[in-house]
Amino acid sequence: MSEEDIRRYSETEEFRKEVEALAAMPDDQIDFSDIPELTEADFRRMVPTRMLMYRPLKKPVTMRLDVDVLEWLKSTGPGYQSLANRLLRYQMCLALTHRKRHENRPRKSVATNGSGVKKSANGKSRRRA
Repeated sequence: MSEEDIRRYSETEEFRKEVEALAAMPDDQIDFSDIPELTEADFRRMVPTRMLMYRPLKKPVTMRLDVDVLEWLKSTGPGYQSLANRLLRYQMCLALTHRKRHENRPRKSVATNGSGVKKSANGKSRRRA
């Protein structure tokens, strides 16, 4: 079934009636037995769809890339700039997801000796700025 077939079907009266019948069905009558349960690991790997489907304006830029990186991108065929953008967006989404996850964790308290002097990770004292 092609995308065009799906689009045509979604505009039919039969499709509209199916959607209305499903919307009217109580949740307790929906059969979820053929859908696997999501694990904690599945939830950790998820990226919000809005980040993947976001279509911002494009801005032309000049970048200096390593020659081998540029050759690899170009070797993937037409659309290598879009591929570079998708790779960067993916990394950005991972970084944002990672940062959000760590922002919600409680921070460790820093030991001081009462005079505003902190102890660094190696145990030496450091004066606060």
